[in-house]
Amino acid sequence: MKLQRLLSLTRQAVDAYQMIDTDDHIAIGLSGGKDSLALLYALAELRQFYPKPFTLSAITVDLGLGNMDLEPVKALCSHFSVPYAILPTDIGKILFEARQESNPCSLCSKMRKGALNRKAKEMGCDKIAYAHHRDDLIETMLLSLLYEGRFYAFSPYTWLDRMELTVIRPLLFVREAEVIGFCNKYQLPVCKNPCPMDKQTKREYVKKLAKKLELDAPGAKDRMFRAIVNGDIEGWPKADPAKLHP
Repeated sequence: MKLQRLLSLTRQAVDAYQMIDTDDHIAIGLSGGKDSLALLYALAELRQFYPKPFTLSAITVDLGLGNMDLEPVKALCSHFSVPYAILPTDIGKILFEARQESNPCSLCSKMRKGALNRKAKEMGCDKIAYAHHRDDLIETMLLSLLYEGRFYAFSPYTWLDRMELTVIRPLLFVREAEVIGFCNKYQLPVCKNPCPMDKQTKREYVKKLAKKLELDAPGAKDRMFRAIVNGDIEGWPKADPAKLHP
């Protein structure tokens, strides 16, 4: 995927759900993975011409699991003139040593988001951008359907009243395959996920399930995406219909 398409899809999502307002200070949750690096690239480039001026910062929550070389990520942030903070934590040790969690994903997510939110407030940000893409949206819906018995997916933006922060998801219209292609084309410094549970989760199962459904019924992912966007899910904002066909 070329930069032009990434910017087009990002702007469509941002405009459809009015994710960015004038003078926003947006913190990018930068894990070092392919999705968050693509998000950094997209927002840094969008910042140059978007009609509503905004500023960016980037934050990596270091889980303390080791084996992460963040110097190339730091260099990329410097290239885009995006202030970058690395937040060291003991989340990994708490989960895998102190608590010895067998299913740590939910608790890990809560702890990471809590640390990210506090750091974002400390840096003066009013919004946080997560790198969830189109496939993440579909997989979240499948997880909720299979394991919770409800039709649900995360919203394009979410107001966190306790922290007075808004979470936005500008890559909502971008397919994971496009993210991979973009990272390869532009040689982004993707960090390997250090988590010992990587590729062993329920989300990994539904990712494979979604791929099989697409093979068995071509176009299944597009239909699931439309079902989510048009499904009147509780908490979802109304969108500009003209922007919902990426």
